[in-house]
Amino acid sequence: MPSAEELLKAIRELPPMPVNLMEVCGTHTMSIARSGIKSLLPENVRLLSGPGCPVCVTPAEVIDAILDLAMEKEITVATYGDLLRVPGSRPGDSLQRRRALGARVEMVYSPVDAVELARQSPEQQIVFLGAGFETTAPGTAAAVLTAAEEGVRNFSLFSMLKTVEPALRALIRLEGFNVQGFLCPGHVATVIGAEAFRFLPEEYGLPAVVGGFEAEDILLAVYLLLKQLAEGQPRVQNAYPRAVAPAGNPLARAMMEHCLEPRADLWRGLGRIENSGLKLREELKDFDAERKFGVQIKPPAAQSPCRCGEVITGRLSPKGCPLFGGRCTPEDPMGPCMVSSEGACAAAYKYETVE
Repeated sequence: MPSAEELLKAIRELPPMPVNLMEVCGTHTMSIARSGIKSLLPENVRLLSGPGCPVCVTPAEVIDAILDLAMEKEITVATYGDLLRVPGSRPGDSLQRRRALGARVEMVYSPVDAVELARQSPEQQIVFLGAGFETTAPGTAAAVLTAAEEGVRNFSLFSMLKTVEPALRALIRLEGFNVQGFLCPGHVATVIGAEAFRFLPEEYGLPAVVGGFEAEDILLAVYLLLKQLAEGQPRVQNAYPRAVAPAGNPLARAMMEHCLEPRADLWRGLGRIENSGLKLREELKDFDAERKFGVQIKPPAAQSPCRCGEVITGRLSPKGCPLFGGRCTPEDPMGPCMVSSEGACAAAYKYETVE
């Protein structure tokens, strides 16, 4: 692979057209900020963060439903750490706060840990909050299947799993959409394959490059996107072949298809999108927490001033939000983009000193 210096030189030698490129992976967002890539690129090349952070795309009304569920005496909520501090529609109301009020909330590192917690606590109903995209869906599905096969009946999944393609289609249809190319998510592509992003050039005429996560990986992806635009030949390119195959991981995809099926789902900043979420199939309905406990998603209890929805759709930069760095900080977040380790606001706050 060329060095960062060589790639930056090649980028500067391309025609200087104004270009907005969007990454749709939270790990890319954090890596771009940590490496200072935005400050190294020519002024005509702008990088935007898209809906690639699974915690960030979960809307406030879904968090509200989780907070209500956590207050049920027989329920223990098992969750990844990032979700503990994400506020619902009321600022400051989070799983961390509900735990202080007596709710049973446990942090786990994987869905397998949640199944083990259920084994160890037969008197409690363990509800695992399954957030993520296609990257985490196979492992979540496998954990549910393990619980079913072993008869761990006090385990259930609150599925917050989402799929990338429907979200990108909804994003492109947004009024004022102004992105000329996509840096596609390497982690997701390891599961669904680079060819899964072919719809971007074929249907929308937008270049798409699957990229890795080191600074050189990202600069290579940016160069390839700019080169496609300069040549007027949009296509899918796999710049991460050491991890991504054209068709992805057949075993992981088979596990998803065996246990999960598409459903309409709610996204922060994008609203309701058909076939964009994943739920358990009918044969695993006994492990579906929404069915098991009659969970209902209601309108937000309050209107949050957080503008994370605009940030993750490229309509607002993190520093363009009037709350950024003042009322909203990692220590006292107003929204998920400042909470998550993959959030655009958290990345900007930690690493970027210049807009």
